[in-house]
Amino acid sequence: MSAIRWFLSCAVTAAILLIACGFATARFGGGLQMPATTTRDGTLITLNRYMREPVPDIVLVGSSVAFRFKEEYFAAPRLRNLALAGGSPVTGLEIVASRPRIPSVILVEANVLSRPTDTELVERYSRENAEPLFFRPLRAAVAAYENTRHMPMTNEQVAAALARLVAQPPSDFDSRVYTERAVREFNAEDPSATAAANARRIGELIVDLERRGAQVLLFEQPFSLPVEAAHAAVVTRNIIHAAFPDPARWLKIDVDRSELRWPDGVHLDERSAVIFTRSMERALAIRRSR
Repeated sequence: MSAIRWFLSCAVTAAILLIACGFATARFGGGLQMPATTTRDGTLITLNRYMREPVPDIVLVGSSVAFRFKEEYFAAPRLRNLALAGGSPVTGLEIVASRPRIPSVILVEANVLSRPTDTELVERYSRENAEPLFFRPLRAAVAAYENTRHMPMTNEQVAAALARLVAQPPSDFDSRVYTERAVREFNAEDPSATAAANARRIGELIVDLERRGAQVLLFEQPFSLPVEAAHAAVVTRNIIHAAFPDPARWLKIDVDRSELRWPDGVHLDERSAVIFTRSMERALAIRRSR
């Protein structure tokens, strides 16, 4: 009997905690962000947040190249980065297109098209309720605890930190070993078939999204020069530009390459990513003012 009473007591306590967490979710859950423990976790958290928040003005989709562009690097408050580390821009574009409401501007990173669409993610986040309702109170409770322990910086603090970062000189890290490795990998890869299929699917999704009122623009992040000359990069570039030859389809980003650094020849370091995202925003502002 004591064991039964102990079990019932635990069950009642758990129920009370879940109810309390449910109220916390309703009251505070919309503004809480769960800490990312892995790249995959970070992707799921970002997509869950995209599902439950109001539709942003601007959405960025891409691969690990664009995944490095943190949302706080951008001045635009209503921007969401749905780029997937290790993934394809088509995955994010499919998810955005599957929703009943879509952003007014969608930016598609076109550097990496060698990976297939993640159909599991597309199926999961094409449903109206992507995140199981049972876990929302638990996520809100953990997020509230983390936010209490580690209060996020204010917009002013973020802007000041980024300004200090950009004011520093470019990194002097010697990346030759890592760049040479990336060049070997790019030269050994032939992305022709997958890149061509992805380019076709991007074209189909653009037609659908622009019919529904969105503006879709492609963009490229520069790689280090040795990587840009490698086989996979050249093939991908030729395929995507052949599929979309109209310059008006591309966001023309003017950035001083001498300020950019690539620790592995492919991905920008933090300072360079901030510089590049600021150049993206300037280019988009010019484009939207026409």
